[in-house]
Amino acid sequence: MNQNVNRKHKDSVFSALFSTPEILRELYSAIEGIDIPQDAIVDINTLSDALYMKQINDLSFTINGRLVVLVEHQSTINENVPLRLLMYIGRVYEKIINRDKLYQKKIELIPTPEFIVLYNGKDDFPEQKELRLSNAFKDITGLKLSESGELPLELIVQVYNINHGHNTEILEKSKNLNEYSILMRKISEYGEKLPLEEAVTSAVKYCVDHDILKDFLEEYGSEAHNSAPR
Repeated sequence: MNQNVNRKHKDSVFSALFSTPEILRELYSAIEGIDIPQDAIVDINTLSDALYMKQINDLSFTINGRLVVLVEHQSTINENVPLRLLMYIGRVYEKIINRDKLYQKKIELIPTPEFIVLYNGKDDFPEQKELRLSNAFKDITGLKLSESGELPLELIVQVYNINHGHNTEILEKSKNLNEYSILMRKISEYGEKLPLEEAVTSAVKYCVDHDILKDFLEEYGSEAHNSAPR
């Protein structure tokens, strides 16, 4: 299966499914192992390119204005994810913060960022892995900065394996994430024998027949089909 096409249909379904405050509360609560109150205010601020009418990152949202969360879905782990998320978070802050306040004397308090990647590709991957922006930094041995042992910039991404049999506690707490994982698994299984479009159709039918993301797929099934090659 073509990896670019595969990633595209997965991202399309993922972004469409996790697009309401209610489902994002469920998702974040499951990942963090806490309960986000139903009255917590969730504001979605996912980046998009207005000129080309396309989405830039998968998901970003704030919770009660205190926390800004960026969530990416990956079917292949890209070691450059921390660098990408660094660029995304700068744009998200530009979107949610009044630029005029950057020039006031008083410090402007901003939502604390958190970076999450959900992995459901075919390669073996641990339950959880931490990716750091500093792993990409070039060697500065011999420079004064290296003597302090403290870097002036860091970004830490938590990667969770959401394939079947992994991180069961998270999947049990998020019905939508669990059923999304099943849908993606069925697409991969059918994709071993069928062209992608037929694999998606078969997986969608299987899930609807088994009451897996049934309402979502009946309403938004085209999100998956539209990304398949014609």
